Amino acid sequence: MRPWPSSLRARLTLWYTVLLALPLIGFAVASYFVVAQALLRRTDRFIGDALTAFSSELNAERRTGYNAVAAMRSTIDEVHFRDLHIAILDSAGSTVAMASLPDSSLRHQMVTALRETAPGQARSTTLRGVPGAYRIIARPLTMDGQRFRLTGANSLADIEEVLARIRGMFLIAIPFLVLCAATGGYLLARKSLAPVASMSAQAAQITATSLDQRLPVGGGDELAGLARIVNDLLDRLERAFAQQRRFVADASHELRTPAAILRTESDVTLSRDHRPESEYRASMTVMQDAARRLTRIVEELFLLARADAGHLVARHESVYLEDVVHEVVRGVQAVAEQRNVRIELGGLIEAPVEGDADLLGRLLLNLLDNAIKFSPEGGSVAVAMARTAAECEITVTDQGPGIPAAAQEQVFERFYRVDAARSRTESSATSGAGLGLAIARRIAEMHAGRLELHESRQGRTVFRLTLPMAG
Repeated sequence: MRPWPSSLRARLTLWYTVLLALPLIGFAVASYFVVAQALLRRTDRFIGDALTAFSSELNAERRTGYNAVAAMRSTIDEVHFRDLHIAILDSAGSTVAMASLPDSSLRHQMVTALRETAPGQARSTTLRGVPGAYRIIARPLTMDGQRFRLTGANSLADIEEVLARIRGMFLIAIPFLVLCAATGGYLLARKSLAPVASMSAQAAQITATSLDQRLPVGGGDELAGLARIVNDLLDRLERAFAQQRRFVADASHELRTPAAILRTESDVTLSRDHRPESEYRASMTVMQDAARRLTRIVEELFLLARADAGHLVARHESVYLEDVVHEVVRGVQAVAEQRNVRIELGGLIEAPVEGDADLLGRLLLNLLDNAIKFSPEGGSVAVAMARTAAECEITVTDQGPGIPAAAQEQVFERFYRVDAARSRTESSATSGAGLGLAIARRIAEMHAGRLELHESRQGRTVFRLTLPMAG
């Protein structure tokens, strides 16, 4: 058996009921004791006033010539109060005068209780265990030099009856109110959690193929805020799934082309038993180029996959960026000469940074390869460095046709190419699959830097890399 309900609706109902029942029971108990004490104080005032009046009559009787004991007995016989029984005891505890009592046990208990009180003390007590309950008040009384105790016993039957009615009312009203609170709490919890149930039902219907669905926004500020947060999460998931599907489709497309070339060339080469050596060499050259392209695509995909999974960790070493720039420029000279493109390297500036020299070289290689690929024959690619106290800036400028304004926000997306046909046919140090700029930006972010398209128009395109300086 579960010690605590698992349903949130049941928990809310239970808490609502308990939080209302406990103060209600506490209020009932406190009210009961306040009423009981008020009735008891009223009884004490009545007994006190009656004993004061009796003392006045006793003094009047004493002045008529009676001795003390005779005056006491005469006054008790003559003065009567409703439900009040008066008795007078001497200093030894013996009864001097006493009004008739309805029960002998009451007389015995009252005398016994009063004997325990010193003659000069006032005392009030409640006697129970006799037929009904009685409130007794004793006062010291001095007459003719003798000490007596004047006592009054009043029945508490009326008070007990009133308190019994109050208890009966509470025993009926409190369970009824608690039941009403539980019912109301259940209905309120059900109504309050209805939007949650609706959101749960809607969320259960959302799958990888229906990420366009959204949760209903409503049910108060808190639930509406939760629904908006979940909907934002679904937006990000939908974009991530769409990007993944596009990535898989593009990757499949890019891999299919060199794979098809390899298969076609091998089929054609093997279709005849005897071929000239020149044809075999030409066919093997085509297959070699396709295999190289396929290898570069796979390597770049693997690099991006490792970066996305957080497994591509850049080394944090002291790197002089000017050395990396010099090595990369020297490495792409052969590709630039094939395209009849000049590499103009500006003045190198000492720029120590913290990072991975290999990854930074890969970043610059992708930028220079991209600039060489889209530069016209006879054109030039300019590489320049600048620095401030906190950052180092490298710009790569080419004289290509520029990037259309509509495509400038997409050039860093994976597999995006402004001119797909051209990028596949020309020689390149990268795969030409539209992954170079995506990898370059990812490496820049890994080094707390920025890579952005600074300017692009006909005859001038500028990419700017900014990296924080070491220290």
